[in-house]
Amino acid sequence: MTNPSGDSPVSLEVIEGTFDLARQGRTGPLGEMIDAGVPIDLRNPRGDTFLIVATYAEEEHTVADLIRRGAALDAVNGNGQTAISCAVFRKNETLLRMLLDAGADQNAGTLSALAIADQFGLTDMRAILEEHAAD
Repeated sequence: MTNPSGDSPVSLEVIEGTFDLARQGRTGPLGEMIDAGVPIDLRNPRGDTFLIVATYAEEEHTVADLIRRGAALDAVNGNGQTAISCAVFRKNETLLRMLLDAGADQNAGTLSALAIADQFGLTDMRAILEEHAAD
């Protein structure tokens, strides 16, 4: 597997281990790996980025650090999901607001964040999305 820029190959073990750091909220070690050259927008075989994985796992400190480091906010995985769609699905208001405030596009992905909120009857998430869109 190669990194997004198509440069040198990255071993599957490094990819899996680094994604585990994002999933487990191990912000410091993940940051060290990124500082050492692991691309911040590296994708796993499912097309997830660290930001998507950390958001789905509801790891707020890791998500905040990835946003601060410039992770692609609107990356779409192989299932058409984005970090913002994960925040809506997980009903995590803090992460949803964090991503929206950072500039994430609530229309990115196969289904918009509003469509996901409607599909699962998440009225609180819909209200936050509508409030942000009105600002």
